[in-house]
Amino acid sequence: MILLAILLAAMDAREGSGTSWRPDDAPMYAVHAMPGDWMVMLHWSVLAGYDDQWSAQGSRRATSVNWIMGMASHPLLGGEVELRSMLSLEPLTAGGPTQLPLLLQTGETYGGTPLHDRQHPHDLFMEVAAIWRRPLAGEVNLELYAAPSGEPALGPTAFMHRASSMVDPFPPIGHHWQDSTHISFPVLTAGLYTGALKLEASAFHGREPDENRWDLDFGALDSWSARLAANPSRALSLQVSYGYLHSPEALRPDESEHRFTASAQYAGGPLSATAVYGRNAAAVSTNSLLGELELDLDGGNTPFARLEWVQKPADELAVPGNAVYDVGMAVVGFAHRFEPIGPVSPLIGIAADVGLVPGSLEARYGTRTPAGLFVYLGLQPPRMQMHHMHHMEMQ
Repeated sequence: MILLAILLAAMDAREGSGTSWRPDDAPMYAVHAMPGDWMVMLHWSVLAGYDDQWSAQGSRRATSVNWIMGMASHPLLGGEVELRSMLSLEPLTAGGPTQLPLLLQTGETYGGTPLHDRQHPHDLFMEVAAIWRRPLAGEVNLELYAAPSGEPALGPTAFMHRASSMVDPFPPIGHHWQDSTHISFPVLTAGLYTGALKLEASAFHGREPDENRWDLDFGALDSWSARLAANPSRALSLQVSYGYLHSPEALRPDESEHRFTASAQYAGGPLSATAVYGRNAAAVSTNSLLGELELDLDGGNTPFARLEWVQKPADELAVPGNAVYDVGMAVVGFAHRFEPIGPVSPLIGIAADVGLVPGSLEARYGTRTPAGLFVYLGLQPPRMQMHHMHHMEMQ
């Protein structure tokens, strides 16, 4: 039982969103308990403040990006079962006509029209899932994942769970090229893994969530994906994945999409960094690149940055014609974590975003470098110390 508990602790440290992997040494912010034979963990992030995006396409509002995730695991049938639920109140705090103001962001709809220069709120039910893992033979293990709302084996760890963007309030503008399937209804995944490699495949519903963010948007298992992940060292996690998304966009129901992604996550000492490439192949094929990092200077002060390049079709940006536009976005920011108050770690932060648009879009934005600023307060769990976690399992 002790060995199983230690194994589960290692898997908890590696787990990203869905069934994705993070580096083993990635910092974990969570509250942890061991009631009986159960291992219980609670993660959350609430960032709330004022977001002001300038330029002719900008908007502004007081808003909050937020989520809370509970996990409970227990030995079952020679392995372990893990139950998960991840919820968000963004339909309340980041909904309405302005959504979350973010220049050059696109994807999904509001009022039946494409969203542009705004980020849609995430659904109340971001994840409702069960995972069962069991050793098979030697170092090979089986993993089964079933989720009414969950994430298929496609793309990197979703941005809100990456150690390189834990205090960045802005979603990447390449989100819909890389990890937008992190909320899909439903998902089934099966995988085989060792200590260093995992090969998995998923069947899921390809349509993106509809505008009612309070419910579950069930549909047929009409899409599929496959992913190969590798953790060659404790500091590094790699993945490549490919997926077919059937009719993902409500406004283009006859158009399906093929997505390819490759990513690397690094966590060593104070530095956490991620690099992602994503490609969507449909009627028009487009590409994206992302690099992001956080630097934990002393456990309290954390500068962060993100740099992106994305090819966005005209209809995504609500621009007439069929052109594809190369756009860029840089985010730089700083957050300060205060000393924990019990299980809560307060923080304060500021994030500035500066976009880059081609000359053909200058008249639309009034500038080639539209910019914005988000000043926020936050609540997250304190950082867990793995030696403390192992001590709890031994008890």
